[in-house]
Amino acid sequence: MAQTLYFSVLLIALCSLSECIQRRYHHINIQKTWTEAQRYCREKYTDLATVNNINDINQLMKSVDNSLLINSVYTGVWIGLNRSSVYNWKWSLGDPVKYTNWYNGDSNGSDQCVYMRDGSWHHQDCNMNMKSFICYNESSKGFIIDGSSVSWRDAQIFCRQYYTDLTSVKNQTENQQIQKIMNDTNISEVWIGLFSDSWEWSDESESGFRNWRSDQPDNRGGSEYCTAVSVTDQDQWHDVGCSESYTFFVFVVCSDNLILVKEKLSWSEALRYCRENHVDLVSVDSEKIQRWVTGVIDESSTDAVWMGLHYYCQMNLWIWIRGEVVCYQNWASGNETKLMDCNTEHRAGAVQSGGDHLWISLPQSHKLNFICIRK
Repeated sequence: MAQTLYFSVLLIALCSLSECIQRRYHHINIQKTWTEAQRYCREKYTDLATVNNINDINQLMKSVDNSLLINSVYTGVWIGLNRSSVYNWKWSLGDPVKYTNWYNGDSNGSDQCVYMRDGSWHHQDCNMNMKSFICYNESSKGFIIDGSSVSWRDAQIFCRQYYTDLTSVKNQTENQQIQKIMNDTNISEVWIGLFSDSWEWSDESESGFRNWRSDQPDNRGGSEYCTAVSVTDQDQWHDVGCSESYTFFVFVVCSDNLILVKEKLSWSEALRYCRENHVDLVSVDSEKIQRWVTGVIDESSTDAVWMGLHYYCQMNLWIWIRGEVVCYQNWASGNETKLMDCNTEHRAGAVQSGGDHLWISLPQSHKLNFICIRK
């Protein structure tokens, strides 16, 4: 016992992975209410999907079950946007609101959009068809003014179709640049990309990106507080009652430092491959790293993938290949305590590719995909 305790303490050596992260989206083809979907996502992934731009929408739709795309009737899929009771100003581009230039400090507005006149900002009903507008073009890093008199929503649609979006104004220098463009073109008022709404993301992201259909949100019946993407209506958003049952999009934060290798190797072969070509088999020693693994594992071609966990027969315990004892655990029922007969086979830990991505114990001779740490 003393030897086991000493050896266990000796093994507690933690390695850290870089915080270089990315988001991956998944479509969960299970019907739930919005609240049920939120709970499911937070337990098994990261959260209901937050959408920051058009590229994110395209990534969402790549994950959709093809059977939904051929449905001729409305098919909604939950995202993480829901209505709150607090109105906040947001940029259409999703930028944080750090600079403002209100006329006489008048920043009070609900369901309002913002236009510029004489360098100052004013708010008005977004549906007023009376303003020119100014777009931002990401490719040229420039402002493009249009003299048409349109509503704020129509201006947003135009800017997204032909450029990037309605412009954000991040500082006084940009404010002065836009006013100069207005003076040079004899245009007195332009919509900019600032708007007020009470919609918030489940993960508390500040993203102001919205992709509502032109007649949405309408809060029909006074109880439509959640958001669904219509996969049969050009991926536009609808406000709907939160008690409706839809499938849903989740996102998971995964690390650029993990790589799924789709070769089918035994555990020892996978370990050798990772050490020769990357760093090591992954140690899933925290819930965060489990979520990173979840982000890459869905593309595997085997029912489970190897991780750097193996059963150390001499000490009668599971340990990570780099020496850490197992503190965080995600075992499928019965797998951790399964009787180990080291005289007949050595066993290692794998993560299930489907379901809840639980850990299972398998003979090391099994041929599976595996996940390496690559830096």
